[in-house]
Amino acid sequence: MAEGSVLVTGGSGGLGGAVVTAFLEAGWRVVVPERKARPGSEPAAAGLVRVVADLGEPAGAAQAVEAAVGDPAAPLRAVVNLVGGYASGGLVHETPVEEFERMLTVNLRPTYLVTQAALPHLVASGGGAVVCVSARAAVAPFRGAAGYSTAKAAVLAFANAVAVEYRSQHVRCNTVLPSVIDTPANRAAQPDADHSRWVTPEEIAPVIRFLASADSAPTSGATVPVYGRA
Repeated sequence: MAEGSVLVTGGSGGLGGAVVTAFLEAGWRVVVPERKARPGSEPAAAGLVRVVADLGEPAGAAQAVEAAVGDPAAPLRAVVNLVGGYASGGLVHETPVEEFERMLTVNLRPTYLVTQAALPHLVASGGGAVVCVSARAAVAPFRGAAGYSTAKAAVLAFANAVAVEYRSQHVRCNTVLPSVIDTPANRAAQPDADHSRWVTPEEIAPVIRFLASADSAPTSGATVPVYGRA
């Protein structure tokens, strides 16, 4: 293995497929948690491990991490937090608190639980990297998405806290901030947008792989914009 094992949450999503491929091509052992087994989800490549786990619960996050540390020949070196979601809504005074809190649950809770479970293993093995995915909306909010913007800003703040708390133990934590990602789901939701300006999963994946690898060893606490031409 070039680096070891990487745990990629959201590895079956629109961005996740490109990220998983990028790590596999670089020789990593890639562990992908899924909420439930799906037909055709069997590993299709050497080095790919799938595990059924609910990352919204502490036990599920721990289960995913245990799978990631399960191969002594490929120790856990990185965690990539891709799990998240977007929902548009009204202005703040029009948005029920339940919808606001749901964005925090979807975007922040899995990132927190998986990182929390993985940190002791990264520390024990001498260090490693955590990469979180926030969004440009965290630093440039737009109308009708207060919950989403707040949740992604919370992911960014959490990543920066991890970078500070674990710096002396050689665990790095960095964040990427995509603009609109060019996925089929986003194209369907915005058919009239100029898709050529969006950033593609294949453009984002190498940035994430770099931040997870030893090549970025001096870098922690970074906020990396990946906007394309948007």
